[in-house]
Amino acid sequence: MKKFSGSVLFLDRADINTDEIIPARYLTENSKLALRPFILEDLTLPGFDPSTDPQKAGVIVTRGNFGCGSSREHAVWVFEVNDINVVIAESFARIFRQNMFNCGMLAIELPPADIEALFKMGPEVEISVDIAKEIVQATGSTKATFAFHLNSFDKELVLAGGWLNYAAQKY
Repeated sequence: MKKFSGSVLFLDRADINTDEIIPARYLTENSKLALRPFILEDLTLPGFDPSTDPQKAGVIVTRGNFGCGSSREHAVWVFEVNDINVVIAESFARIFRQNMFNCGMLAIELPPADIEALFKMGPEVEISVDIAKEIVQATGSTKATFAFHLNSFDKELVLAGGWLNYAAQKY
């Protein structure tokens, strides 16, 4: 089972799109692993260094409409091969969100006030997710717990390790 915990990489912007997550010029790579070094390469944020910051993270916390733009699984795969299995945001683009669950990863939606509380805990925050209890536990300058909800099918996909494992178990 994948690890659903780790240090947080805060990306303080809404509408981060799939081209910023993994630039289209790398979509010709023939393995997920080949995508690893290009994570968030074209994302420009104050104080963000794409060559080092993603390597320290296990969890991303960001604003709304994360993963918008082109519908490509590569945007999820690049997180997976960098051991980032949790993205927490106010909202997600529909296809990106479902691709996360299909790959056995967590796309957790929290209200804006909870996202703001997480940002205020940083910059050094550790998060762990209890899927069964549907809670996010965060430790930084303070400690906090946030409740989230997954529908039963998405939860089953994550617990199975993704769609392919789920299908192998069920069919």
